[in-house]
Amino acid sequence: MSLRLLEVVADAGHLDTILGIAEHHEVLEVWHGPAGEDDRVAVRLLVRPEKRQAVMDALQGALGARREGVRIVLLPVEAVWPPAEAPAKEEAPRRGGGLTREELRARIERGARLDGSFLLLTLLSSVVAAIGLAEDNVAVVVGAMVIAPLLGPNLALALAATLGDGALLRRALVTIAAGAALTLAVTGVMGALWREPLEAAELLARTRVGLGDVALALASGTAAVLSLTTGLSSVLVGVMVAVALLPPLAAAGLMLGAGQAAAATGAGLLFAVNVASVSLSATATFVARGVRPRTWVERARARQALAVSIAFWTALLAVLVAAILLRRQLGP
Repeated sequence: MSLRLLEVVADAGHLDTILGIAEHHEVLEVWHGPAGEDDRVAVRLLVRPEKRQAVMDALQGALGARREGVRIVLLPVEAVWPPAEAPAKEEAPRRGGGLTREELRARIERGARLDGSFLLLTLLSSVVAAIGLAEDNVAVVVGAMVIAPLLGPNLALALAATLGDGALLRRALVTIAAGAALTLAVTGVMGALWREPLEAAELLARTRVGLGDVALALASGTAAVLSLTTGLSSVLVGVMVAVALLPPLAAAGLMLGAGQAAAATGAGLLFAVNVASVSLSATATFVARGVRPRTWVERARARQALAVSIAFWTALLAVLVAAILLRRQLGP
């Protein structure tokens, strides 16, 4: 049982409201002490996984209009003794499989930050992927897949559309654009300096795109969201998404640097197909898992953003699939 500890700090006058919410949602335990010198009180709630989003929403609804002096902190619980008794009728976790909307956003937002760590990881994974592709070394390519720096901003695009979060959307777009530009620049230089012919099977495989690659990327986007919402191994899912994102981009850079425009175009097409497919399937999976904003105003805005996002990615994917079919008819 994945319990959470909610710590609510608010004016002492809100204590009865917080205790009423706790009683209404049948939280496991409630603790609070006397008000401090600032006339604020700290209340701790031990919450079951299927209840924590409802409790968070209720607290935000009751205290959101009085944000000054209010703080809600969600903490993980490693273990409880005595063990918490399971409810007589287990409720199926909803809205992200038990993770709250706030937890999902915090996890994904960290991966969408354009900072030194992201740029360094992108640089390292680009070098590793380029060497692995050029030398036909599958183990080295897998090493680049595990790093998976483009996973974060790509998932952030999907979550931003689901929640109608414009700030997160802009941050994700800038981050993924910067990561793609850095990868192309680094691998382009490596392709220009590479002395041996770029004819490795691993590399050439990323310059050819087919309908099977669309299915792979769609599955990768869904698996990535499920890893966040249901606790699957993030490393394994990171590998799946990296298969769809970084290697074709590195292949495009290598071929551009080597002056092989046709092969670079194929790799670039594969990258575009995979970005569109991952974004579309990840967005659909967030919606299917019940991830949505709290208030009806935010939900109305999110519905508009979601409709635009799904229409855009669907149209782009349709255009790219048409390009794949046309490219197949025209030959290599």
